Order: sequence, then structure tokens, then C-alpha cells
Amino acid sequence: MGLRQGVFLSWLLLLLLLGQGTTQIYSSPEENTLEGQQWPKLQTLKNLPILCTPGGSSASSKSVHSLRPSDIKLVAAIGHLETLPDSGMVDLEIHERTEERPDKTCMQVMTVLADIFRHFNPSVVTPVCPPRKSIVPNNDAEDLWTQAKELVRRLKENPQLDFQHDWKLINVFFSNTSQCYLCPFAQQERQLTSGMDKLAGMLDYLHQEVPKAFVNLVDVSEIAATSRGLQGTHLRPGPEPCNCSGDTSKLAKVIMQWSYQEAWESLLASSRFSGQESFAVVFQPFFYEMSPPLERPLHQDPTTLALNLWNSMMEPVGQKDEPLSTTERKPVKCPSQESPYLFTYKNSNHPNRFRKPQEKLEVREGTEIICPDKDPSNTVPTSVHRLKAADIKVIGAIGDSLTAGNGAGSKPGDIIDVITQYRGLSWSVGGDQNISTVTTLANILREFNPALQGFSIGTGKENTPGAFLNQAVAGAKAEDLPTQARKLVDLMKNDSRINFQEDWKIITLFIGGNDLCDFCNNPVHSSPQNFTNNIMKALDIFHAEVPRAFVNLVKVLEIVNLRELYKERTISCPRLILRAMCPCVLKFDDNSTELASLIDLNKKYQEGTQQLIDTGRYDTREDFTVVVQPFLEKVDMPKTLDGLPDSSFFAPDCFHFSSKAHAHAASALWKNMLEPVGQKTTQHNFENKMDIVCPNQVWPFLGTSKNSMQAHGTWLPCRDRTPSASPPTSVHALRPADIQVVAALGDSLTAGNGIGSKPGDLLDVTTQYRGLSYSSGGDGSLKNVTTLPNILREFNGNLTGYAVGTGDANDTNAFLNQAVPGAKTKQLANQAQTLVQKMKDDHRINFHEDWKVITVLIGARDLCDHCTDSNLHSAANFLDHLRNALDILHREVPRALVNLVDFMKPSVIRQVFLGNPDKCPMQQASILCNCVLTLRENSPELARLEALTQAYQSSMHQLVNSGRYDTREDFSVVLQPFFQNVRLPILQNGHLDTSFFAPDCIHPNQKFHSQLSRALWVNMLEPLGRKTDTLDLTEDIPLACPTQDEPFLRTFQNSNYTYPTTPAIENWGSDFLCTEWGSSSRVPTSVHELRPADIKVVAALGDSLTTAMGARPSNSSNPLTSWRGLSWSIGGDGALETHTTLPNILKKFNPSIFGFSTSTHEETAGLNVAAEGARARDMPAQARDLVEQMKTSPEVNLKKDWKLITLFIGVNDLCHYCENPEGHSTEEYVQHIQQALDIFYEELPRAFINVVEVMELTSLYQGPDRKCTMLLAALSNCTCFRHSQDALAMQELKKVNWNLQSAISKFSYWHRYMQREDFAVVVQSFLQNTIVPLNQQGGTDLTFFSEDCLYFSERGHAEMAIALWNNMLEPVGQKTTSNNFTHSRTKLKCPSSDSPYLYTLWNSGLLPDRAEEAPKVLYWAVPVATVLGMLVGVLAMSLWRGRRCKQRADPPMSLNTSKF
Repeated sequence: MGLRQGVFLSWLLLLLLLGQGTTQIYSSPEENTLEGQQWPKLQTLKNLPILCTPGGSSASSKSVHSLRPSDIKLVAAIGHLETLPDSGMVDLEIHERTEERPDKTCMQVMTVLADIFRHFNPSVVTPVCPPRKSIVPNNDAEDLWTQAKELVRRLKENPQLDFQHDWKLINVFFSNTSQCYLCPFAQQERQLTSGMDKLAGMLDYLHQEVPKAFVNLVDVSEIAATSRGLQGTHLRPGPEPCNCSGDTSKLAKVIMQWSYQEAWESLLASSRFSGQESFAVVFQPFFYEMSPPLERPLHQDPTTLALNLWNSMMEPVGQKDEPLSTTERKPVKCPSQESPYLFTYKNSNHPNRFRKPQEKLEVREGTEIICPDKDPSNTVPTSVHRLKAADIKVIGAIGDSLTAGNGAGSKPGDIIDVITQYRGLSWSVGGDQNISTVTTLANILREFNPALQGFSIGTGKENTPGAFLNQAVAGAKAEDLPTQARKLVDLMKNDSRINFQEDWKIITLFIGGNDLCDFCNNPVHSSPQNFTNNIMKALDIFHAEVPRAFVNLVKVLEIVNLRELYKERTISCPRLILRAMCPCVLKFDDNSTELASLIDLNKKYQEGTQQLIDTGRYDTREDFTVVVQPFLEKVDMPKTLDGLPDSSFFAPDCFHFSSKAHAHAASALWKNMLEPVGQKTTQHNFENKMDIVCPNQVWPFLGTSKNSMQAHGTWLPCRDRTPSASPPTSVHALRPADIQVVAALGDSLTAGNGIGSKPGDLLDVTTQYRGLSYSSGGDGSLKNVTTLPNILREFNGNLTGYAVGTGDANDTNAFLNQAVPGAKTKQLANQAQTLVQKMKDDHRINFHEDWKVITVLIGARDLCDHCTDSNLHSAANFLDHLRNALDILHREVPRALVNLVDFMKPSVIRQVFLGNPDKCPMQQASILCNCVLTLRENSPELARLEALTQAYQSSMHQLVNSGRYDTREDFSVVLQPFFQNVRLPILQNGHLDTSFFAPDCIHPNQKFHSQLSRALWVNMLEPLGRKTDTLDLTEDIPLACPTQDEPFLRTFQNSNYTYPTTPAIENWGSDFLCTEWGSSSRVPTSVHELRPADIKVVAALGDSLTTAMGARPSNSSNPLTSWRGLSWSIGGDGALETHTTLPNILKKFNPSIFGFSTSTHEETAGLNVAAEGARARDMPAQARDLVEQMKTSPEVNLKKDWKLITLFIGVNDLCHYCENPEGHSTEEYVQHIQQALDIFYEELPRAFINVVEVMELTSLYQGPDRKCTMLLAALSNCTCFRHSQDALAMQELKKVNWNLQSAISKFSYWHRYMQREDFAVVVQSFLQNTIVPLNQQGGTDLTFFSEDCLYFSERGHAEMAIALWNNMLEPVGQKTTSNNFTHSRTKLKCPSSDSPYLYTLWNSGLLPDRAEEAPKVLYWAVPVATVLGMLVGVLAMSLWRGRRCKQRADPPMSLNTSKF
């Protein structure tokens, strides 16, 4: 299609200069002989299976247009396919002897072809070829004329052939004498000859003389051309090549090949031969694939040559687009059921496609830009991250033919014109006309800066003046980019119109189509690594030499969709061109591994370029950046209304872009440039109406990796932004504009870790982007950064306290953001104290008058480490630490509203992290959040984590709902629950969208923080009871505004909210969440390998605290009752779910345990030998009694059963110490206990002895005016308290108390009790620092004590049991030395697979050679940590008490515990 008028016929004359030489046709019905020599018979089909069904019609066809392969009786050839000798010398003597020898190559080809036909018709006779008359024939059509006459004669004389009725296949081989048929038109015209007339005469002769003939006109010009000059070639050489002075590129050659074929087909289709019924001539082209140079020409294989000729005959005319392969042999094609005949022009329904080019309709691909701001920056920017469109002064581009503009302006049907490079229409750099008629990036930018330089205009190659800075080269691959980059830089440096140092430049790089099209020819050369490296070399040149540049790196397009256009036969496309230009995309089957490799390579090209830029390699200068523009990453073939591929987007070759596609690409690139990195469009819909977007008025800069972090602004629609008429005195009348100080406490989420980190930059997650933090960041403004401070600054421009930039909590720019990465609730009180001091000390803050908003978010880190120590990270401890921090704020900070924000649930972190193994650092899971990310799905450990999470959240709610922080008019804590439930976005592939997270897939990035800020603000304006508790990350969350009726930040009071009452606790049981509860595989022989489930017998010694005196209140004035079944160490009433005792815990491990007490009766005391009023002196007797009971009990196997015995004594010794100090020495106390232990050591095999340190008795004394004081005195249970007014006496009592504890602590280390493998004594120290529990009002919580306040209630016993159990699971030297009197059903520790045993000195890792040898000397090596801890505790307590005495007139302390 598209040849110029007047050239058509003359061009064909040029193409048909043929070889000559008068010869005789040679054939033999029996064998091929020459001078008596027999030719070896060709076994051509031996390794060439033909899978076609051989059947045909019984009657021979009457028309050549319904001719089947089975109708052919003879295969013949004329023309030359002869071979050359290996040397350049001709042996004339041999020549003369073999003058009558047939052309050997011809015979080989025809024999193969005949064998194929013989598969359908076994009666096919021996093929006929011309003899080899001369080595180098004259190049003239006369030879073919002569051969035709000889062929007719031989056919008529052939006895095996019915000349009149048999169908004959005649192949006419010819080659052009000049290769100028592939040169541009002007040179083609100069080569015209009169050969066409002679060829026409030969075909006329065959038509007149040969009935029933199918003639293949076979052009072997390219085969002849490729054989020339190669050693050992066999075809005769063609003439000297034409020295084309025009375009000889691959594209030009392919287009000329197609045009050459079209010319033949159009000629023959319109000739007098096409309408005959018994005679047809069909052109069969032989073109090679565009591939690397041949090392061994394909024509040396006659079988392949014959096979290609056969397969060409099986394709309809107009669809013969499969070129000869230089690397593979195609299978034999079969006639189809629908078209079982040889194809002619008539039965192919071949249209005259060789039509005149259509006049191009005037189609305007322009648009208009109506943008309110087209002005440049006020001053020329020095940073590429503050670059506006109007600041751009120079534009350039490098790439391939899509950037060069091949065919962009070609008329429909004018395929030849696709060679023309319409650079002025190029999408990324063309500058023809203006935006109203031609949409290109350059014309868009000219609307902002009419003085733009560098764009290309008109047509021409890269070296023409109109190309200017469009240095793209048609046919280029990635390896060619460095050369283009070098030339572009030199042009910019040397052009007087460009101020190279000062002008801002846009350079667009787009490459990869040709690399993908040819990848299969050399996969190693086309590897993703090489592709990316070549791009890197070009970018490195720009980076090293070009100042002030913004480089667009456009991702290679998704090229596989080209197949859809190629396969749609209803679309008129030159498939020969498509196939030759992009063989590796089009030639493979749909489900082939080769196609899968292409798709994978395409993706890796895209990923490789993205990864290159994500390294930050080109972000080392403030005036240079490279930004990936991904709008072509996913491309769907545009369709017409009929659902067919829309060819209007393509040039006439159906490969390159039309001006319409160039316009769409330009608009998509422009849109990409304005979109933030991480939010760019990756799939442009070419079918949509073209729309030119405008820069954001708030953030008008081109998007870069750095400024995209701040492209998360929000519009605040509030009209009323005024403060209260006078500063409010009540937190319940607080307006947003009244807020003057903002602050925050928490962990890494609030500190801002990873908010601004680039995708893949895992190390940068350690950077604390505090200025972008949702609750305290103040970078930018609300126009570009959405944070709570930036929202509040819209109401009060004088707000202070917010953080800016990056850094840790100690940096000055962190200001009042005192969050610390990795912080747990335990550290929250320290943060609160630091924050209070900073607010007091800063001159910008009027501490007593300014209203403050403080946001607290904590808990995630506790959960991440909960499995390392279940007691340390219990819900009770979480609440304890949180309450401590809030109490500090409540006590110290006037005029404050505290936002308490729910933490993000671990299930959310697990979903994101584990659901994206290809994007998330799976190998870092144990480091990042071990106890959350390493748990197996549906495991008991995961169930326990979920239960603990709920307990954390429940405790937060209970704390706030208690009203504890609503005791002052100027202070309130409000729970903001928006984070309670997070809805994660799902991508189309079903994976979770990680674009909301930092590279570690745990911390939220700025996209996420922006949503957090909006949700927090909305929560603050929502009344209690109606607050949103769900955060949808993809939801558009508009910023709410205070209303005239409800202008205040909401609190419980201005919400008319009543806190829910805490349900009464029905019992003091505990939940059992342990998963490792099995017994040893065999009964252990060593106490150091003793598991809880191995315990068979429990027992206890002691006083009234072990008999559970007064555990429940009495119903009369009778003395208190001993509720042995509730005793912390030996009681067994009920079950763990209702009564927490040590035996009930052990029952979960071994339900058949024996020895526990029940009820209140003596006969059900079990092995509880404790007695009311007992002292240390009574312990040996109790020990003997206990041993005797065990020996006589039928339930106890004394030798085999493992026994757990708890000894707790000393309270009565202390209470009566004042009566006779000399009679209550520490040495006697230790001696009595030692005697008891000796009895156990000598009498009891397999025993684990708990020795519980005596409590700090003075902590039970409540002082004047307290409820229990008179009862204690009246009952005379503790005579030392009579001297409570004597400071020296009380100090002496404390000293004795401390000495008793120190003396007992040595028993764990005594060498005496380490001589047996089945016996151990372990001191449990949880009462060492006795802490009195407080109620919500700060007073002593008497629910833990009996009526006389000297003994423990059932609740107190439950806490004692929990503390004892947890102590037993802690290593010696690391045991907890105080008790947490806070109710929680989930405080019980659990054995783990790593630590399944009850801890002894040995399995705690403390060697026995460190033990005490002399029993009468106090053990000298009590762990230093314990001693230091006690000293620090005493000192801290003294300081605290001194401070408390000074503040006695103040309201009760709000600390959760008080230490006396």
C-alpha cells in the first residue's frame, strides 16, 4: 500500500531481472543418472513427520482454485538453484563433462517437495529440474524462456504423465540482478529494465501450452544475496549490491520487503492469470527474519527450503507473513478442513490492498489548557524538588523510533511513509504548531513558558536541524542510550540558545521496545541486568554533567498486547512488517514457554528500572533527579465500539504510534509528572477522552521522590475558626482555636519512624520523621502535610510544641514530641515526666495558662515482646504503667486535654507483613516484632496474643471509664478509638496494598499518617458514645468542623456521656492460656528437669496466712475462720477459673494432683500442716508431721512421686519481736527453718521446696485515723505496732525484717541442699518489697485484706498464688521481688518449649560451686542485683515519703501503689 503513482509497474520491471542460459529439462522416470552414475535417493522425510490426513477427493479438481494437494501429479521447476564450487576457479573440463547434469540443489528441493505431495497422492512422478548448463549463466530472462519451452516438451513426452488431464505444479525460481529493490524509490527507478516483458512472455507461453498448471513464482533474491561472500556457499551469486543512499535501517528494509511483496501480489491478482480456471500464478516470497548475521545460510538445507515453500503455499495470499527462520525448522503445515486447497488470489479473497494512500483527514489531536496558575516561581528555584512547570526552559529526549516519531504523521495506508520520522509530533519532545492542534509534552510546557527551547519540529533524522534536542534514534536499544546521552549533553553545552548552567531542563528517556522484540535471538545480551546497566550508563552521564535537570524515565510498555492486533485478521495490518520488526513477541504460541519468558522479561525490565531509581543513586544533588513515570506499565489494547483493536492509535505499519497515540502519551506523561511518587498512574486508558490536568495550586511542583513525601495535604472547609471570647477555664468548653500547645508521647509510630522512607530503603526506617508524625508533626502546612498540629494551626497560627524535620526525642526540633522508638508502657512515665519539665522550662509556653492537647499512643512494642515474659507484659502491668504516666499528667499539668489513642492491632501487622513476602523483609521478622510475626496461624500462641490484645484494650477503656481523670475542671483524658479496627486496602491481585507502609511493612508511611491525622481530628469532634472506631485507609476522610451548636472538642461532660459501670467481679479466678503443659516423656530423676505436670503431691507449712485465716468475712462476732481451701499455696477449692491457688494452677497440668486443702475443716486440710500463730520455731515440728503424713498416706508413693512443698513463716516472729528482742535473733530464725529443711532433705526423695521470703510487715500499718489501726491494737496480734509512735522502734523493726529476708535468701545457694539430684530448695522473693494496693481514689484497697487488715482476703490469696507461680517460673537471680496487686485474669506465666522446667539454681545457669559451704555464716554472694535493687528501693522510698509528708494537705496521690 502506498507506492507513489507512476512507479508501480516500472518498479516491478526492476525486480524481475532474471538469470539466463539455454538448457534442456532433465527428468527420469526411474532414477537420476548421469553418465551411468546413480544418485543417492534422498531420504528427505525420514526425520520430517507429516501429520496431515492424506485423504482427498476421488475425482480430480476441475478448477485450479479448488486444487487439493492430492490432485498434483508432477512437481517441476525452472530457474536456477545451482551450487558453486568451493574455490573461485572453474574447472572447464568438468564443466564440459557435466553439461547435461541437472541442477543438484533444484533436484534436492523438488524431491523433498514431491515427497510431501506424495503423502497426499502416492502416484506423484519424479520431479523435473533444468540441467546445469553453465557455472555462471548470463543474467537474462532469455534463459527462463528457453527452460519453459524445454519443460513443455519434456512434460508432453513424459509417459507417466497425462499432459492434458494431470495437474502440474511448476516452480519458477528467479532472483533480482540488483538489490536496489530494497532501496528508496529514486534509486529503484534508475534501475528499471525491460526484463518484465520477457517474464510476461514466458508466463504467457506456459499459460497457452500447459493445461492444468499451478505456477509458483518463487523469489530467491534474498537467499542469493545472503550467500554472496560466504565461504562454501552453494547458490550462484547475484550481481553486485546496490549502494543505497537512502534509509537502510531495519525498519526501512522491512517496509521495502513488504512493499516488494505487495507489488507482486497486486500485479498477479489483477493480471489475466488470476481469473483462469485451469491456470494460476502465485507469488511465493522468501524473506529472512531480521536476525543476527548468518554464519551458515539456510539455503544449504534443501529440505528446509522445500518445507518453507510448501508452508507458504498453505497460507492464503495476503497472509504470507512468516519469514524464513535462520535458527529453526518449521513443522509441516496441513491443509485446513475449511480450506483444503492450494491458495490462489481468487480463493484467498485477496483484495487489491495495494491501493493509493488515503488523503489524511484533518484530525486535530490538540487540546487546551485552562490552568489558573501558569506563572514560574518567584525566584529561580535551586532545588529540583521545588520545580514548577513554568520554570522549565529546555526540553530534550532520547530513545527509539517511538520518540523519533516514525509514522506519527503518515496517511492511513501509506506504509512506506512510516520510514519518515515526524519528530515535531513526538509525544515527549515534539513542538509542531501548538497545543490547540498538536498535543505533546513540549507544547504543554510552552503554555507555561512560551520561550521553551529544545523541542523538535518537522521531519527528519536525529542529525537534522529540526530534531534539535530530540536525539532518539529509530531502531535503538538500551545499549545505544549512552551514545545518545553523550550527544544530547554536547548539543546543550554548545547551543547559544541554552544557558547550560542556569536553565532548568526536562529530559525524557524511553527505551526497551526493540530490546523486547529481539530478546529471543540473544537472551543473555538482552538480560534485565544488561538492560538496566545500559540505562544507568546514560543516566550517569546526565547526573555527572547536566546541572538543573529533571529526568523522566518512562517505564518500558507492556508489549505483549501487540499480539492482539497482530492476530486480529479483520484489521488491515502489514503482518510481514509486524512479524519482522518484533519476532520475539509475535512468533510464539500463546501458551509457549517463550511467551512466558517474554512477559517475565518485560516485568523485570520495569522492575529493574524502578529499583535503579529507588537506590537513590540520582538523588545526591539538590538540582538533579530522575523520576520513574509508569503510565505505560500496564497497557490494554484500545478498542473500537465493536470490540476490535482500534488501529487509529497506530501508524500504518500497526507497530508505531499515530499522532493520536502520541497525544495521549503526552497527556499521560504530563499527568504522571504532576503525581506524587508512590501514587502515580500505572495504567493509562487510551480510550478515555484526553484531559490535560493542571498543577495543584497548593502543591504546584513536579513530583519527585523527596517532595512526594509532602504531597498529602487536605482542605479544611471550616469557616468559623475563632477562639472563645475569653480563655476557657473548663476543658469541657475548649474550642480548637483555644489550643496553644500540642505534644505527644508514645513509641516509634509517634516518633515517625519510616514515614518518609523510600520504597525498599529498609535502613531508612530508623530515621524519625517527627515533622510528619500524625499527632505532633508540623512540617509544611495543611496544604501539603496533614497532621493534627497543621489542622490546629489553621485555627491558631501561634500554636507551638509541634516537631519539625527528623531526629530523636532529645533534638530541639522534636520539641514536645517525646515519643521514643521501641518504647513500652513501662517507659511512658519517664516520657511524661520529661514532657512536663520541658513545658515548664520553655519560655514559649505559659505552663499554667496555655491550653494543651497531648496525644498518647502506646502498646505495640509490649505486644511484640509479650512472649519473652508474659508476666512483665501482662495486661495488669500494661494498665499499671499507663496509669502511672497518665497520673503524672493529671497531677502536674494544668489545662490539658489528653487524647488516649488505641494502638494498631497485631493482626493488622501480621496481615500486611506475612501477606507480602516478596515486599516485606521476612528475614527480619524476629527482630522487628518477634512475638507477633513469628507465630503460626491458628496456633494457641496466636490465640493467646489476641486475648492479650483484647485485655490491653479493655484495660485502657476501664481506666478512662473509671472517671479517674475527670476530677478537675481543667483536665480530661478522652479515649479516641478510631484505630481500634483498621480496614486494609486490597489490590486487584488479591494482595494487601503495602503502599501505606514503610519498607519494613510495619510502620505507617506518610500516606497512612495522613489518614491517622484526619481520623484523630474527626474523633476529637465526635461526642463520646458516638465516636468512629474504624479506620478505612482508602476512604476519603473529610475534615469535620465544629458547629455553632457544638463548637467544642468533645469530652464526657459536653457529650452528656455517662461512663459505663464496671461489672462486679464474680470471682478471683484466672484464665489458663498456657500451651506447653505436658509432662515429661518419662518421670524425671533430676529436680532440675522437673515440669509442672510432673508434680504429683503438694504440701505447705506456715502460719495463719497459709491456713487462709479470714480469707472470707465471718458472719458473726466469732473469731475469724481458716479457709484452707482458698489458701494461696495449698488450697484446692473449686477450679482455677473461680479460685486462683497454686494447686488449682497445677491441676491444669496434672488433674490427679494430691495433698491440697479444701473447705474449712481439719479433716479436709490435706497436707496443709500450717497452724495459726506459728513461728519459725514451730517449723521443725510441722516438717516432721508432714513427713509422717506422707509416709502413711496410701495416696503418696514416697519414693517415686514428685512433691512440691511451700514454706512461709515469719510474720508472727516480727510481730512479737518487740516483746523479747534477744529471743528473736536472725540466727535462731534461720536455724529453725534450716532444721525443717534438713528433715525434708533426709526424709523425702524427689522434693522441690519453695521457701517464701517474709513480707515487709511495716507496710501493713496504716497510721492514725485509718480503719484497721484500732482493730490491730485491740486484738494485740502484733504488739510491735503498739510502739508505732516510736520512730526508732519502727526503724529497728524494719531492720530486723530486712535481716530475716536476707537470711532466708541464702537457702537457694546452700551447697548442703545440692548434693542430691532429686532435691532442691528455691527461695521465692515476690514479697521482698511489699507494696500496698491502692484503689482508684489513691487509698488502700481493703478488698485485698481480711476484716482485721492483718490477713489476706480471698482476693489477696489469689494475688499471692499468681505471684508464687510466676516466681517459680523465673530463673534464680532474676525473680520478681514485688507483687502487682492489680486484678487481671491473664497474669499467669506459662512454661515455654525453651524453658519448660521449674527453675532451680542449676537450671538457672548459676553453677553450684558458687554456693555457700558454711551453714552458720550468712551467704556472702546473694546476687548483687537484688541487694542494689533493695538499696535503691529504700532510698527512693525515703525520698518519696519525705515528699509526701510535705504534700499531705494535697489530694490523695494517684500513683497506683505506695511503698512504706
